Amino acid sequence: MEIIRDIAYFLVFPGFLFTATVGLLASWVDRKVTARIQWRVGPPWYQCFVDFVKLLGKETLVPQGSMRSLFLFTPIMSVASITLVSTFLWIMNGNPQRGFIGDAIVILYLLAIPAISVILGGFASANPLASIGSSREMKLMLAYELPFVIALTVPVVQSGGSIQIGQILAHQTESGMVAASWSGALAFAVCILCIQAKLTLVPFDMPEAETEIVGGPYIEYSGSALALYKLGRSMMLFTLPVFLITMFMGGIRPSSPMAVLWGTLKYSTILVITVLLRNTNPRLRIDQAIRFFWGPVTVLATIAAFLALKGY
Repeated sequence: MEIIRDIAYFLVFPGFLFTATVGLLASWVDRKVTARIQWRVGPPWYQCFVDFVKLLGKETLVPQGSMRSLFLFTPIMSVASITLVSTFLWIMNGNPQRGFIGDAIVILYLLAIPAISVILGGFASANPLASIGSSREMKLMLAYELPFVIALTVPVVQSGGSIQIGQILAHQTESGMVAASWSGALAFAVCILCIQAKLTLVPFDMPEAETEIVGGPYIEYSGSALALYKLGRSMMLFTLPVFLITMFMGGIRPSSPMAVLWGTLKYSTILVITVLLRNTNPRLRIDQAIRFFWGPVTVLATIAAFLALKGY
């Protein structure tokens, strides 16, 4: 019975089906708000679902000279890792005691897999433009991971050095949100910038810049493989804010309607910030992004970690 329950967790709720549904709705909100800012009407709420189903029905073409198995496996790897992260986060938000020692580190590694899958898929396609996009994705990943990890030490330090998400949530229940402190606010701002880069949204969309390299790593993808990549991006748009809410804003407790409403407001706040950043900034060059993350963002994350050690 436990095996059946775990499979249901992974495939239905709070795993793949739930994360995919909410992620596609979040993508619609992103597209709708972007359209309204640009004085357009925008798509209906079901458009993202229609686009996904339409791509599933198209033929998946594999370019000549590519590494076929790796080319087709990387989209699956991306979606699977995001599903695991979402499942872990929601289970631990519902019952913090169900976590395990070091689960925060495991989730941190799993969150890196989608970017790695894009890098591998682009290089496997044997397309020169895809290789350029993959190299940009790799450089961008090396840029934002450093401040992201440093910033995440703040909730760890504030919870007494625990790398278990359940204990971080318990600490916030007793002492208040991590983001309400000086160190937590700075670290939270750093993480917002880092998830913008993880999502490769403007101003950090240089790996797939359509006006420059025609989609970058995705240029050779079509059909169900492209559908999975797009679905993974939508799922990330839901999962990454939930991770920040868990680490910095006390989590989302599905214990009562008011708690769910409060959690929804937290998520909506992060989503709005993400959409605003996307629509109010120009695209950076990859060298500018590296200097930005290794420079002021890393300094800000380091200051936040220092303040956390001093009790602020």
